[in-house]
Amino acid sequence: MSYFSAPKVTRHRYRKFKNTVALTLSLLAMLFGLFWLAWILFETIYLGLGGIGLAVFTEMTPPPNAEVGGLANAIWGSVLMVFMATIIGTPIGIMTGVYLCEYGGKGLLSSFTRFINDILLSAPSIIIGLFVYSLIVLPFKGFSGWAGIVALALIVIPVVVRTTENMLALIPNSLREAAYALGAPKWKVVLMVTLRAAQAGIVTGILLAIARIAGETAPLLFTALSNQFWTSDLSQPMASLPVTIFKFAMSPFENWQKLAWAGVFIITFGILILNITARLLLKKKG
Repeated sequence: MSYFSAPKVTRHRYRKFKNTVALTLSLLAMLFGLFWLAWILFETIYLGLGGIGLAVFTEMTPPPNAEVGGLANAIWGSVLMVFMATIIGTPIGIMTGVYLCEYGGKGLLSSFTRFINDILLSAPSIIIGLFVYSLIVLPFKGFSGWAGIVALALIVIPVVVRTTENMLALIPNSLREAAYALGAPKWKVVLMVTLRAAQAGIVTGILLAIARIAGETAPLLFTALSNQFWTSDLSQPMASLPVTIFKFAMSPFENWQKLAWAGVFIITFGILILNITARLLLKKKG
């Protein structure tokens, strides 16, 4: 029988047809996604730039139909809460990731910790907000910046844990063995060798965690709520950019809607910068 027999040719044509169909559907799906992404970015730039001005960064959120006003208190509140949540969540996440990769192995505690971390990683942020609401807001009878920080920190931790564990797992064991051969104790090997070798990937995970919590609205609605004025008192309700955008975008007032689009522009490009930085660090690590 010839190598190019009729059945083989038929099967080859059928496989080629299926490959063409799959490739075409994949390209259409990609174009569909890119179309909506491009439309969102266009609307964000077109409507957001129209509301950007010096007043957005220097004035407080205005009352309805006011001629002046900005987002200074909301920007400050977001920066403060995101910064504090990162400061609290990052060390916990890194130490947990180090334990899982360097000490825990495949033990029962490690398996349970990974299971809980996966649940937190995939849990809707509104559930975390409700949890912190029942844990802090209700017992202390008031919304506060601290409650918002705790909610955001609970979102940061699982992202940093997963990234730290994965980055440490990529470090060759030969580096650890070389350090052990020189007589270094395990804690020094972890601190001076593996963490240093994985630092670019860990920083990338931290930046991605910051990018995620920077745009979270649901947890802050149940914890920090909002504040029309500038405040650094974390025991009081505190304004944030995502909550202010949500409130202003839902209103019928033109000045609030304009500020909402300005806030969308600020937060979108802030997160874009963080993601680009994370990609560059990961590329450098690679």
